[in-house]
Amino acid sequence: MIRITRSAVCPAAAAILTFFAVAPVSAQDSKEDSCKYQGQVMSAVQDARLERVKIEDVETHILDSEPAWPEAYSKAIPQLSAHVYALKRRDLKNVDLGAAFEEQCLSSWDQIQELQKQLQND
Repeated sequence: MIRITRSAVCPAAAAILTFFAVAPVSAQDSKEDSCKYQGQVMSAVQDARLERVKIEDVETHILDSEPAWPEAYSKAIPQLSAHVYALKRRDLKNVDLGAAFEEQCLSSWDQIQELQKQLQND
């Protein structure tokens, strides 16, 4: 069983809101697909951190690997990197931020959609 520490999940929760602000989800993507892609982006950032990729090189490093998610999701890499790189590497070794991120996205989907509507109406 994966043990997810509070210090690892809290930045993920904040990053979900950041993600939706930076890379609006395509209407074509279902909730499940969107959250899956977001989890993949988070996992890629975590992997880069664990591989000791410098934060200024993360985006290039990930994009050079030709990720499978739609291009719009890549826009969140810099913001997610800031969250992940704020954590200690040792705290990231035994946690799957991508899975935690996807789970939080799925459970928060309706609330986030409502917030986005409210922001667009202001």
